[in-house]
Amino acid sequence: MSTSPFIPRLLESDWQQPLGKIVCVGRNYAEHAAELNNPVPKQPLLFMKPATAAVDLEQAPLELPKDAGEVHYETEIAVLVGKRLQKADPDQVFAAIAGVGLALDLTLRDLQTQLKQKGHPWELAKAWDDSCPLTALVKAEKVEDWQALELSLSINGEERQRGQASQMLTPLAQLLSYISQHFTLEEGDLVLTGTPAGVGPLHSGDQLELELKGYLQASTQVK
Repeated sequence: MSTSPFIPRLLESDWQQPLGKIVCVGRNYAEHAAELNNPVPKQPLLFMKPATAAVDLEQAPLELPKDAGEVHYETEIAVLVGKRLQKADPDQVFAAIAGVGLALDLTLRDLQTQLKQKGHPWELAKAWDDSCPLTALVKAEKVEDWQALELSLSINGEERQRGQASQMLTPLAQLLSYISQHFTLEEGDLVLTGTPAGVGPLHSGDQLELELKGYLQASTQVK
């Protein structure tokens, strides 16, 4: 893990703002909630990862924690905040987004299950160092239709996940607005917007191919 502040790679820009907090949204796709036998929340289910969880997905192989049980991948659309959002209306949100890319919300699934059974927070299973591999991001101004954003993940040539922003239980604008009602989103913060169905364990040697359709592709390997 690098000791320097993590700076997201915003393509075609001179972005130098270190990453702030990483706000994550659980169960924002109904089919993913169903596959883990979780109830669909009535409001967005939020948790956080620190900036130290971030790592550049394409710069080095993914290193999984040892003796920690299954590590699951969850592919998500990641939104980089470019302007402060505090108690923002949905129609203010898109003007405050700097970029969009993909992230893996890596999860210690066995530990998370234990924590949920005890009614404890999830951070030990979600927020460990390097648990948020992040692709480069494209500038927000390049996005033609936020609801049409489509992600996919293939492992060893087999598609495992595919989802579209239009399938989110809480759409992007409403989601960032909701977050900003509870705590301020600052320049450099990152929002992971939830994962579609198809999550599963990673194994040493797995080759991952991620795509934000029409905008970017990225790949990495599990060490």
